[in-house]
Amino acid sequence: MASLTLACLVLPAHGQTPERTVRGTTVISSHDPKIRIDLPASAQYVGADRWLLLGFDDCEMHLFVDADADKRIQRLYWVQFEAYIPSRPELHHDYAGSRHVTINGLDFYLDTWVQDANEPSEPGSDGEHQRQLLAAKGYLRPANGMYVRLVHLPDAQKRKELMVIYGEDLAPTGFTAAQLGKGGAEHARWPAIEKALIERAREHVSFQP
Repeated sequence: MASLTLACLVLPAHGQTPERTVRGTTVISSHDPKIRIDLPASAQYVGADRWLLLGFDDCEMHLFVDADADKRIQRLYWVQFEAYIPSRPELHHDYAGSRHVTINGLDFYLDTWVQDANEPSEPGSDGEHQRQLLAAKGYLRPANGMYVRLVHLPDAQKRKELMVIYGEDLAPTGFTAAQLGKGGAEHARWPAIEKALIERAREHVSFQP
């Protein structure tokens, strides 16, 4: 895939364009943190967005997908950088309930979940922005998906973060989000499916500090 210059699909609310660079399927960040994130060569770049999330979080999003000819998404790669604005010094990220995993010397908080595409997103949230960005480019989200979220906090004050979400269509498993979720009839099968999903996320997303 040819190198491309970072483009912003929607002008950010606070008048700034995305700061990170995208070259092919690589996202390069020069700060907070200084890192290179490499994705599979098959991934297609959807676009970028930067805005003030909920009015106090400088949020920069980059989306990639693996999709079929009809633009049905099989795999999602969601890369996001966040920083609370100086006027809200009381705000800090808290992932106390999350698991930890170390990747290439970096500490990440780890969470997983399943989701029905009909589940509504919170108005104004990054999830809503993600759906709008995909829809604007004609991509179709899977009816049922499974996701891994990796969060790295680069500053001691925990006011900045790098978040990467890797998602897959649940259809190949033969189960729905309702079946695998808490209280679902097949929830006992989720640990094994989750373990394999996490392994694939680590294979498909590479972090180079």
